[in-house]
Amino acid sequence: MNPARAPLSQQAFGDLLDLLREAPSSFEGGVRAVDDLSVIEGYRWLTEVLTVALDCYVWADPERPSFVELVGPTRKFGGDNPDAFYYFAPVDPQRTYRIRGQLGDAVYLSLCVYGGPTDGRWSNRIVSSMHNRQMEIGRDGQVEITLSAQPQDGNWLKLDADAVCVVTRDYLLHPAQERKATWQIEALPTARQPTPLTDQELATKLRCTANFIRDLLGVCPIPGMGEPNSVMPPYRVPEITYGWAAPDATYAMGRFDLSDDQVLFIKGRSPTCAFWNLVLWNPFLQTYDYRYQRVSRNGGEIQLADDGSWELAVAARDPGHANWISTAGHERGVLWFRWFLCDELPPQPQTRLGTIP
Repeated sequence: MNPARAPLSQQAFGDLLDLLREAPSSFEGGVRAVDDLSVIEGYRWLTEVLTVALDCYVWADPERPSFVELVGPTRKFGGDNPDAFYYFAPVDPQRTYRIRGQLGDAVYLSLCVYGGPTDGRWSNRIVSSMHNRQMEIGRDGQVEITLSAQPQDGNWLKLDADAVCVVTRDYLLHPAQERKATWQIEALPTARQPTPLTDQELATKLRCTANFIRDLLGVCPIPGMGEPNSVMPPYRVPEITYGWAAPDATYAMGRFDLSDDQVLFIKGRSPTCAFWNLVLWNPFLQTYDYRYQRVSRNGGEIQLADDGSWELAVAARDPGHANWISTAGHERGVLWFRWFLCDELPPQPQTRLGTIP
């Protein structure tokens, strides 16, 4: 097609290319400049968030929705982790949706509706949510959930006027061996047959894509927060939140800065909860490559002390510790704890530095 026949799409596509072309300036120099390894990872991160944005905004259709996988071993953004599977579907608050799921082996599973801008910028509040302990579940592990503005019998999630999407979370203690949940979503009543894409529609989708990436560039790379080799106090997620944070979660953030012969010991105690883990991230909130290295540990994998406490060891090389987590060649990075459905707020993890023998 002659680009002059689609002027709005041409402009929006050009703006998206300009954004991507200028994006590396956020991590190559200035106050948020990072080290050489992180610059390389920053370029890769841009390709990954572009694929997410294209799936969620260019191809998404709230009249004929489908769930798309948000993260995976080669698609990382927004604080991914090796123990979880996340799926996204767009919604229109004026419609009703039926979600059918086949539950697997998750110790924590939830669906959450988010509200906020409709132009691709990140959601800014939690509209409604439901986790597996609240669901009516069939004997065969099947579940059906209705999304609508008006209350419904059975499993129901409310759609407020600003609802824009639903996100699923599926946490496993042993994701390589266990079954993840599967999901289908349909709009009710059945949507009309699709019509050919218009110049205005594609331009809007491309602008949403750009806005999504622009919001992420406003956050990443994150600056060094707190003292190095420490963890800040845990906190619960509020209802008013940025991005797609989990409403049932408690988080704690820290950072490490280690030489090759140093080890950071982190000691703590976890309250009764459905799930918890520690993951290591680069400044773009991406896990290191967990396909090949142990860069996280969850509560089902950690050896506890006799008193129920735990100690983790973060280091470049194996320090001979049962709960070693590898920095995967990174001298510095982010420490991120998460707990789901805690009975109480976890105590602040304590740290000390040691030397690898």
